Formats: sequence, C-alpha cells, structure tokens
Amino acid sequence: MERRLQQRKRIALVAHDHKKKEMLEWIEYNRAFLSEHELLATGTTGRLIESQLGMPAVKLQSGPLGGDQQVGAKISEGEIDVLIFLWDPLESQPHDPDVKALLRMAVVWNIPVACNRSSADFIISSPLMMGDYEYLTPDYSGYLTRDTTAE
Repeated sequence: MERRLQQRKRIALVAHDHKKKEMLEWIEYNRAFLSEHELLATGTTGRLIESQLGMPAVKLQSGPLGGDQQVGAKISEGEIDVLIFLWDPLESQPHDPDVKALLRMAVVWNIPVACNRSSADFIISSPLMMGDYEYLTPDYSGYLTRDTTAE
C-alpha cells in the first residue's frame, strides 16, 4: 500500500526525563525547519516546547500516563509521519513496555524514527523531508485474514 507524506510533516517528539534538555536544544537549533511542520509531543515535552521555546505543539498525555501509547496509535492510524524519540538507554523506565510498543509501531508502519540527536539530524536534513514523499507501507492483509483456528 502506498502512502503519501505531504510537504508539511507531522513530527512526534518524545523525550525521557534525562533527554528533555537535549530535545529542547535540538528543537531550538532546528526551529526554522520545525516551525514549517506540525509538532506533536507527549505531555511534559510538549509543555516545555511551548513554555520554554514558545512553539506550538499538540500535547498528548505524559509518556508513563499513556502518551507513548497515544503516539503509537496515531502512527498506526497514519497521523504521524516521523518519530523523534530521545530515549534514555541508561535509565530504567517504569513504562518500558510502552516504549518498546511505540518503537515497534514505528517499524511496523515504516515511518522514519530517530532515537538520538545524530539520527534526528540526518532525518530532518534529508532532501526527502523537503517535499511530498511516497513510500510503501507493509501489506498486512495476509496477517489479517490468516486462519487462527489452527493456532
């Protein structure tokens, strides 16, 4: 199935507590570019984007309160085009299953995902971010119509 991303992308921004400062610095550094796109963020990250940077962001729940799952659901519904998720690999998270599920949704639906600042820089500096982009999403029709009585 083909999917078309419009020139104005819907970018989800998620950052664990120890990565929020880094996320804000990254957003500030890329303010001109990011202001051309729709930003969605989990609760605390979204509030910081608005209060400290004065940029609008659609705010979802805080990650541990369901925000990661909300982002994952929006990915599966085709409402998010890019995921920038600065997660902290050195800190145990009480919602680790939600984190894993969110990253899984990004892979399942074949959207660009960055988990650190370097990969976020590569994604947003790609020429593919500058205009419409058509890409294939995996065909899950076989999975959806499989015979589950034999399982």
